Amino acid sequence: MKLLFFPLTNTIQNFSKHLNDWGKRKIPFVFLIDFLLQKPVAWRLDEIDPSEILFNFNGFTNDPLNNKNESLPDFHFRKNPIPFETYQNKFNHVVNNLKAGNSFLVNLSLPTPIDTNLGLKDIFQHSKAPYRFWLKDQFVCFSPEIFIKIKGKRISSFPMKGTIDASFPNAEKVILSDPKEAAEHATIVDLIRNDISIVADKVWVEQYRFIEQIETNQKTLLQVSSEIAGILPDNFDGEFGDLLVKLLPAGSISGAPKPSTLKIIKDAEGYERGYYTGVMGYFDGENFDSAVMIRYIENQNGKLVFKSGGGITAKSDAHSEYQELIDKVYLPFAHVPSVVL
Repeated sequence: MKLLFFPLTNTIQNFSKHLNDWGKRKIPFVFLIDFLLQKPVAWRLDEIDPSEILFNFNGFTNDPLNNKNESLPDFHFRKNPIPFETYQNKFNHVVNNLKAGNSFLVNLSLPTPIDTNLGLKDIFQHSKAPYRFWLKDQFVCFSPEIFIKIKGKRISSFPMKGTIDASFPNAEKVILSDPKEAAEHATIVDLIRNDISIVADKVWVEQYRFIEQIETNQKTLLQVSSEIAGILPDNFDGEFGDLLVKLLPAGSISGAPKPSTLKIIKDAEGYERGYYTGVMGYFDGENFDSAVMIRYIENQNGKLVFKSGGGITAKSDAHSEYQELIDKVYLPFAHVPSVVL
């Protein structure tokens, strides 16, 4: 398998050049881009070795099993989140910057050590998430969030902002009527609309704040999403590399405005996101599809770490945001009684 990592000099420029070339020539490919655009990687579809890489992007897959394997074995899954006091210090740094006017919205994420008897490949193959990627011995990602889709000249994005436990009384009504959640979602929709307008001639909001249900091994979650769409220029000819560079990092997992918000994230988080909150996707020769790399488990020297986070506004409550960070540490399976938390 040819692993097309790009050299450290002009990394993102070389990545962009290759994707532009493949897009124009209608050559199918798969790609990953890390959060800070420092280690993009791409493969031609015909060069991918399934023993090293597995993907399933909403049905476009190289997985020979494709969820047809045997039933899920008994497993345990334990999470060890950082103490609330540690989280609160980072949260306070973010809120102070928000109140100072340095940002309107900041996505604060942190790593949570986990313990499970399942391997990364097991998690990939039993996952019910629509967008999944497994890189041998490195990470597994099982994302519910579309980044952008392109069909013909139509481009669309589906940012997710707002999560609630579905068992909470009147959960859907509660999250849709919460002023903080509404403000956070409106900010992200505005940011994504502005981003799409960089590459598209016409932009509109197709759907605003609709509910999606996500099943986990612990509970059912409700997430709030929107759809923003646009029409690419007539002269767009598969320059997917250039397009991605203009849109990244994804607004839903950084914040607004991006430059100052990225500095706040770096100072507050104090760890490397890596491919977490980057983007993964494919081009099949006609259609382009991609997802934000959230719901992400990484192998760090034999120990598993789950990276998760959430959007913070000046009106956010530290306890609620801390709980959301923990709730997002899950395995994307239907409820399984044998799980030990």
